[in-house]
Amino acid sequence: MSLCKAGSFFFIIVYEVVTRHIVCYDYDKKSERIFTMKQYQYIILRERPELKNTAARWFHEKWGVPKEAYLECMDNYLDGNTEYGWYLCLDGDKIIGGMGVIENDFHERKDLSPNVCAVYTDEAYRKQGIAGKLLNMAVEDMKSKGITPIYLVTDHIGFYEQYGWEFLCMVQGCDPEPTRMYVHY
Repeated sequence: MSLCKAGSFFFIIVYEVVTRHIVCYDYDKKSERIFTMKQYQYIILRERPELKNTAARWFHEKWGVPKEAYLECMDNYLDGNTEYGWYLCLDGDKIIGGMGVIENDFHERKDLSPNVCAVYTDEAYRKQGIAGKLLNMAVEDMKSKGITPIYLVTDHIGFYEQYGWEFLCMVQGCDPEPTRMYVHY
């Protein structure tokens, strides 16, 4: 449990380990009331395989990669052909954040594998730690399976470092300009 002060409000965040829910409670110091703000559920796709088609469509809408490509990766994961997983954040039944782990995220360095891919949080839900929580889930899940290190490509500077990622090198992807490769041990 953590407690953060913002003006006259205190935010109490409780993380339920078993269900991987994050519940935020807002404490108004003036009225001495506590009320629930938001509750999100963090899942691994194997826990809710019925979300596969919805998740593939959601990722397709965010990144423009064909839905069939996501379905192929998800099927390989759900069928046990790979341990490279898919991670989702739900607000009720609505997917609001997600990411995957795949062999290679469209770059030339085939030796730097596996790769986190398709990290995305819906705009209305950003700046709440959702992507960070998903990143940490993926890292811990991969470590629990003996898969380390893991990599990711991004143009962002300063974001991934907050979650233990380290800049490794520049790699050539689909774009004419090289992009940044990060590693998490």
